[in-house]
Amino acid sequence: MDDDAYATALLYLMRDTPLWLIGFIVTVIIVGYAVGLMLLTRFQFGADRLKQNNEVAGFKYAVVGVLYAVLLAFVVIAVWEDYSETEASVRDESKAAIDLYHVALALPEKGAEIQKAIQKYAQSVYDNSWDAMALGGRSERVARDLASLNAAILEQEPRNAKEQVLFQHALDLVTIITDNRNERLESADGSVPAVLWFVLIVGGMITLGYPAFFASSNIYAQILMTGSLAALLALTLFLGLAFDFPFTGDPHISRAPFADALLQMN
Repeated sequence: MDDDAYATALLYLMRDTPLWLIGFIVTVIIVGYAVGLMLLTRFQFGADRLKQNNEVAGFKYAVVGVLYAVLLAFVVIAVWEDYSETEASVRDESKAAIDLYHVALALPEKGAEIQKAIQKYAQSVYDNSWDAMALGGRSERVARDLASLNAAILEQEPRNAKEQVLFQHALDLVTIITDNRNERLESADGSVPAVLWFVLIVGGMITLGYPAFFASSNIYAQILMTGSLAALLALTLFLGLAFDFPFTGDPHISRAPFADALLQMN
């Protein structure tokens, strides 16, 4: 199975499964791995023998933990920034649609056609785009409606300076709509490369494998410490995964700005 097939399967899973359940399963698996490996080595080699590694392994573990924490923080911050930018793009696109609708009121020729085209585009985005972007795709119907909107604007023939200014403003607004649409489409299927997720997962396994080289006098305290560390890492990884696909699962970026735009147009 290639990368696209894996990405599609992941998107279907995130769309059809409650996000809290995915987070719970991921946390259980990672905690089970860390605690299970720690108990396996403890019973295999004995606590007294493992205690001899505490000083040396503790220093190395601090270095490994810092390196992995920096990498993990970088990914989480990157996906959060991309999520915020995509959310802003949705708002900017809907606001540009409202502005274009109002500009069309002042256009003397075929202004009503432009208004009809922008209403149709906004309604099409609201009805179709989010379902398509939830699986990392795009709606062909929305693309056709955007092409129709562009055609309606380009049919205008300004006759004086005022109409030329309005025409230019309409072109600027449809450009803003197109650019923001492209930005949200590019973010729909994730912004973190597959190789980086691979490094994060393998690095997490290595980081959580280090507690297996330690031994505490109180086995229950060691289980709690290892489990807490694993749970924290799992939740952080899950947070990055959830934000990396801004239109898949729940919560996700809302289509409410386009609902508001349609209300204002009507």
